[in-house]
Amino acid sequence: MSIKNIRLEVMQFLEKNVDSFVEQYLIPVEKIWQPSDFLPNSEGENFFEEVKELREIAKELPYDFWVTLVGDTITEEALPTYESWLMDVEGVDQVENGGNGWSKWIRQWTGEENRHGDLLNKYLYLSGRVNMREIEMTTQHLINDGFDIGTGTDPYKNFVYTSFQELATYVSHNRVAQIAKKFGDNKLSKMCKMIAGDEMRHHHAYSEFVTRIFQVDPSEMMLAFQYMMKQKIVMPAHFLRESGQKISTAFEQFSDSAQRIGVYTANDYVDIMQKLINKWEIDKITNLTDEAEKARDYLMKLPARMARISERIVIPQESHIFKWVEPARL
Repeated sequence: MSIKNIRLEVMQFLEKNVDSFVEQYLIPVEKIWQPSDFLPNSEGENFFEEVKELREIAKELPYDFWVTLVGDTITEEALPTYESWLMDVEGVDQVENGGNGWSKWIRQWTGEENRHGDLLNKYLYLSGRVNMREIEMTTQHLINDGFDIGTGTDPYKNFVYTSFQELATYVSHNRVAQIAKKFGDNKLSKMCKMIAGDEMRHHHAYSEFVTRIFQVDPSEMMLAFQYMMKQKIVMPAHFLRESGQKISTAFEQFSDSAQRIGVYTANDYVDIMQKLINKWEIDKITNLTDEAEKARDYLMKLPARMARISERIVIPQESHIFKWVEPARL
């Protein structure tokens, strides 16, 4: 049987438990928080006073913070790209009989994730600190440009990616929450804390999918994990660009801002890699082929190697001035 057919068989095997995954890792629409729970109530008599207070507190937040928050928002707003990518993964079918279990999972995961961009976008709009038109153009560009995360339609590689990426977004949103609180913006801090909570829950789901695959197809799962770590995990917004610029030209400057302010750093990348190795107990997996054994050895040594490389990274001290965030507004 071909590798592709085995992957399809494994996905069909796991699909039998998709309903339990939905029940365990996702929250029903009527019970989960919604963006309006954290924003000034536009139907209330105190709406303008609440907006004025939000804007006053927002004045205290520094430049790199705003750049990072905008970049995080744009990343969350590009969800149509992520859903369409995952719907194309081997074993996911959204057509036959109204869609299989995996397409149901992806739609409901997308529904939860979609709230993040809605909340952050409305906060940015009300804050009066950013150029919303420039942000909106960047978001449209990012969706237009699509992305290529190097996984193809391989479910094993895609689940490694989502396991890593959901944990990375947890780190990012959680750090933004901490910084917002430090500068006295408790409401923004709570918003980002709630988003981070969703990301951690989603990380647990995708990493559980990988755990289950390791149990039934350990060698191929190990090789997929090695492949993704070897080529490095690219961020969902790696094609980020400002208006009038070429594809991907804004991503490095955005990453520099995030690293400078300590929201997401090279050390975090290494730490997440180590957490996945520990979570999947890579060192204890048995019944591997010779090739998969070599892949395991590579993975076990990789965090230490990457840590040494990250120590040599030099981040520019000067902030790049983005069209999204004009210093005169701050």
